[in-house]
Amino acid sequence: MHEAAPTERELALEARMVELEMRVSFQEHALAELSDALAEARMEGSRNANLMRVLLEDLGKVRNALNSSDPVDEPPPPHY
Repeated sequence: MHEAAPTERELALEARMVELEMRVSFQEHALAELSDALAEARMEGSRNANLMRVLLEDLGKVRNALNSSDPVDEPPPPHY
């Protein structure tokens, strides 16, 4: 017994299924890339937030050091 040749409709359906499988594969790949990029962006945001916190703490220390010096405590300029 031998099989009948696939009909034109069956060939069209198979071609469509192959195309859809390729699209799904492409979308899965794109989704994985986007997920990786999002994870990297979140880590960079976290690093930037930590850096900003350290910089603000240092700025606060500098401001306190500048504000805590009383002009009365400073020696007179050399020309006096």
